[in-house]
Amino acid sequence: MAGNLLDIDPELAYRHAQVALQRGGRVDVVREAAALTAYATGRYAEALREFRTVRRLGGSIEHLPLMADCERGLGRPERALAIADEPDAKVLPADSAVEMRIVVAGARLDMGDAEAAHLILSRISTPNADLQVRVDEAKVAVLRALGRDAEADELEASIPEPVEEEIEEEIFLYDTAELPDPDAELEDEDDEIDEAPEFDDEDDLHEVDEDDEQAEDDDADAETAEDAETAEDEDRA
Repeated sequence: MAGNLLDIDPELAYRHAQVALQRGGRVDVVREAAALTAYATGRYAEALREFRTVRRLGGSIEHLPLMADCERGLGRPERALAIADEPDAKVLPADSAVEMRIVVAGARLDMGDAEAAHLILSRISTPNADLQVRVDEAKVAVLRALGRDAEADELEASIPEPVEEEIEEEIFLYDTAELPDPDAELEDEDDEIDEAPEFDDEDDLHEVDEDDEQAEDDDADAETAEDAETAEDEDRA
């Protein structure tokens, strides 16, 4: 469901993924949906955390380029390069390897090395038309950073406009109203702490209410009176 909505309304897709996460948080495909929608909406720290969980649950390495790009989004290009240097990154499938090189070029650009970024992108060759568009878009940004605006304009003009595909399958939406507001949850937790019941340490942690306290006071008074009567009887004897 979140996947169908991802290209149409990323924020709505994210909310649906969060509902699914509450229902099946230990399922790797659910965590993957949470990761992808968080990434699509710019929640990079959350996306990175979910991608790591997906990798831990299923051992998948296909999302390494997105994990590296999350590090870029968090302003940590050095960590993006570190992910690209991992052994698993060296055995990525062809398309994923291209995605990783695009991310690496972006990280180099973030670090102020536009020449290195341009060299990386210039060496990419892929038969995948969609990936080639992404490579060219990255090149445009690098060329502008190098001050080669004329080349950037020419390349940008050659990039085809994206084609919006109609989704024919029927989409059933979750009721996202059931997803609680995070701020409200925090307020509820504070209220629960303030209103936490008192417990009796000596009686298996049962809840102590006002009636219980009154009953204990009455029992104590009765015991005191009984002890006094016993003492008077002993004095008479």
